[in-house]
Amino acid sequence: MAEELEIKEQVEVNAEAQAEGKKDFKKSRDFNKKRKFNRERVDSEFDKKTIAVRRVTKVVKGGKKMHFSVTMVVGDKKGRVGVGSGKAADVTMATDKAFQNAKRHLVTISVVDGTIPHEVWGKFGRSSVLLMPAPEGTGVDAGGPVRAIADLVGIKNIVSKSYGSRNKINVINATLNGLLSLKTKEQVAALRGKAVEEI
Repeated sequence: MAEELEIKEQVEVNAEAQAEGKKDFKKSRDFNKKRKFNRERVDSEFDKKTIAVRRVTKVVKGGKKMHFSVTMVVGDKKGRVGVGSGKAADVTMATDKAFQNAKRHLVTISVVDGTIPHEVWGKFGRSSVLLMPAPEGTGVDAGGPVRAIADLVGIKNIVSKSYGSRNKINVINATLNGLLSLKTKEQVAALRGKAVEEI
């Protein structure tokens, strides 16, 4: 009799533990679904453009290990943009890494009436980029890397000219450095402690 009671109690305990485990599994599954949905919603805010895909080879003791390096620009076309790179054994994983890296390095660019506030030089390594504001209707008069970053920032009218090295990664970094040095007249007035005077 005692043995039967023990077996019955054990079965009940096992059933409760199983039910509890199912609840925990369901909770974790629902949480993961929610997290995935939120991540997709955040990702949908940003457009992305791949600037360069390079094959990188590392020489090791057993031979050569091949990886892919991807450089990407992401932006929301509202003044926020980021440049990131990722490396992995296949292009898809490298692209995902580059996208996440670019999102972690988002910066805000000053855009006034669809163009930049003033002329500016951007430099990185041996690359130099001259960025000039343009009137409405000009469009983006720029090469590939500069056009990609201008589109994702939300600049509709700009003229640019590249000098020195035409390496895509250097040019994109030079462009970003130039855009980061832009200041609107309100920002300059605030730095000088003066009010903006309308002409």
